[in-house]
Amino acid sequence: MAGLAPAVFVLLWSTGFIGAKFGLPYAEPFTLLLLRFSLAAALLVGLALALGATWPRSPLQIFHVVVSGLLLHAVYIGGVFEAIRLGMPAGVTSLVVGLQPILTAIIAQALLRERVAARQWLGLLLGFAGVGLVVGEKLLDGATAQSISAEGMAIATVALLGTTLGTLYQRRFCTEVPLTSGSAIQYLATTAVMLVLALSLESMRVVWSATLIATVAWLVLALSLGAILLLFWLIRQNAASRVASLFYLVPPLTALEAFLLFNERLGLLALGGMALAVAGVALVLAPRKWQVRV
Repeated sequence: MAGLAPAVFVLLWSTGFIGAKFGLPYAEPFTLLLLRFSLAAALLVGLALALGATWPRSPLQIFHVVVSGLLLHAVYIGGVFEAIRLGMPAGVTSLVVGLQPILTAIIAQALLRERVAARQWLGLLLGFAGVGLVVGEKLLDGATAQSISAEGMAIATVALLGTTLGTLYQRRFCTEVPLTSGSAIQYLATTAVMLVLALSLESMRVVWSATLIATVAWLVLALSLGAILLLFWLIRQNAASRVASLFYLVPPLTALEAFLLFNERLGLLALGGMALAVAGVALVLAPRKWQVRV
């Protein structure tokens, strides 16, 4: 599991942007996320009860779980969906949140006293450059560039802060909380926030279709259960900066999925960026002995 978990996580996480593109024509972002998180919460509560998982008991522990969940789910995922609704291309949005590994490494070194080696810094920078090449190709398209708005960029930046701070907060305060019960509490809190936002800002109109049902099912089972539980498990096993570096692989993989599903072309810049991102992650995650030999 330790060997497969990073690859499976990246594959699942990359489909979140594709899911947003499939689902947003049928429901507004907060309404769509309300469906996603309420179903995920119900499933995880049932799973935690079936497994006999312990639940956080102290108010402080519950507070930490809720804060982490709101940062990772409400702020990050809600921000990504809202930015895409405003017309931000999924690739450009992924580039903005693709700054997370560098931002996480800087903050983790300052607050969590995690040591980031010189080779890892080089890997982080290479990964960011690779992401930039993948999405930069899209910016060369005039129609894509015109769709980028100040509001969309601002919301995508808020999403970046949400995923960065949420990863660090989860690593600092929630590593002892059982995965199933802790995630159930996070989804319950996020569901409440999405309900308030949907009631306040949206019509809550849903156009039911086979596409929407399939999209919601994938977002719930693959993303909100599979990917999130893997993320929290990886955070427990590794330094925050090492886990964050995996996010560099998400935009290139998303671009590949968009090519396969929506026939979005992949040029030389995108292919070169993918290679750089993979090399950067390899430098960050390489075992210490391997780093010494090279």
